[in-house]
Amino acid sequence: MRGWEYGHAMKPTIRFLSSVIAVLLAASGVGAAGALPASAVTRSPVNTYVALGDSYAAGQGGGGYANACLQSPNGYPALLDAVKGTNLLRNVSCSGATTLDVTATQQSVLNRGTTMVTLTVGGNDLNVAGIAAACVSPDAVACGNAISTAGALLNSGVLAGRLAATYAQVAVAAPNARVVVTGYPLLFAPSADPRITQLNVATTLLNQTIHGVVAQTQTTSPNVRIVYVDVSAAFAGHAIGDLVSWVNFAGPDAFHPTPAGYQAYAAAIQAVL
Repeated sequence: MRGWEYGHAMKPTIRFLSSVIAVLLAASGVGAAGALPASAVTRSPVNTYVALGDSYAAGQGGGGYANACLQSPNGYPALLDAVKGTNLLRNVSCSGATTLDVTATQQSVLNRGTTMVTLTVGGNDLNVAGIAAACVSPDAVACGNAISTAGALLNSGVLAGRLAATYAQVAVAAPNARVVVTGYPLLFAPSADPRITQLNVATTLLNQTIHGVVAQTQTTSPNVRIVYVDVSAAFAGHAIGDLVSWVNFAGPDAFHPTPAGYQAYAAAIQAVL
């Protein structure tokens, strides 16, 4: 894992994130002096909720898919919709979505009436599922190459920049919403296999990047109500290789949560609401 050098890479990355976020928000007036204070915004007693993001947001792995985006009634958006006080107006999450897909096609459904947004995205930018598939194969070289490619994207600050732009544009489109950004679970139980260790480290670094950009947004744009939800603790003891796994291992839904895993996602999100 020498090529990651995450701690050193994040310093210049975090420095430039402030300008990325500030420019995007300032262009729309969000966080500007003329913006309405939080106390002046009339809020509905019911969360008007929109779900954005990738396959983890859609619920792939939960079964009973409603459409080609693999949205599942067992996914966390549907589970949150069943909670009193939350009304899922639109679910535009889609399997395979990247940060660029969220900004190009999904965020258009947001508006000033949206009061809650959930967002899971970033894994496809790094091709996490492809990395996992490579690292459980006998081809150690393919695993190493896949991890190195993802590491380069993190070290370069490219993913952090994409995430910053995504969060800023979501805030512009839904200025009255609380934005709940989730991370990803560690897919595998701790193992002596160095490939599994590398894969879990890669997921940890992805989560740290997501969390870091959310924290930077909170600091530079305090009027943006954004929060990060870590799900890795919720999945502890339930990864692939554990006695009771909440992650699918085989088939088209491999490396995605089971219905029990999405219940863990929903509970972690509810805990911050």
